[in-house]
Amino acid sequence: MRILVLFAHPVETSFAAALHAKAVETLRTRGHKVDDCDLNAEGFDPVMTRHDRMEYYDLTVNRGRVAPYVDRLLAAEALVFSFPVWNMGFPAILKGFVDKVFLPGVSFNLREDGAYVPRLHNIKRLGVVCTYGGSRLKTFLAGDPPRRFVKRSMRFNCAPGARVDYLAHYDMDHTRPDRRAAFLSKVEAKFSTW
Repeated sequence: MRILVLFAHPVETSFAAALHAKAVETLRTRGHKVDDCDLNAEGFDPVMTRHDRMEYYDLTVNRGRVAPYVDRLLAAEALVFSFPVWNMGFPAILKGFVDKVFLPGVSFNLREDGAYVPRLHNIKRLGVVCTYGGSRLKTFLAGDPPRRFVKRSMRFNCAPGARVDYLAHYDMDHTRPDRRAAFLSKVEAKFSTW
């Protein structure tokens, strides 16, 4: 498969960076073509400017500022998100990527009556590798917005029946080396099945 990996963490020595590296290494070992997109290293600008928003629904120009990223997304058959959960959401750079690249005419269309029509049918599989500062229970009680977004909204835009693998390491605020090592092994085992 052609897999686009979206990585969003600014620190190369973080546990999130180790998880990202393990996912990419495992997918490449399996023979997949991995487009490894480190949003921070690439200097992606997540800010939705007035100009971006004014052109958002105009399919003739809305890709202009992000065309290379749109091309990479449309060339992929699978998509992997690798990120830390901050304040119960995506890091700003990843949220901005979704806002600016998953555009009308790219991931969805709007009919004249306002009906939403998914169109990112080139994506047949989704994966997530993430960390949470809080425990699973606290995250559950908060509604776990990142999980819901990927497993519901993002999946809805993809090919019908798209499979989602959501790997989360909870309670990073109290993590230990043995737990982190076990989670790295879990990431390797899961992506070894792709």
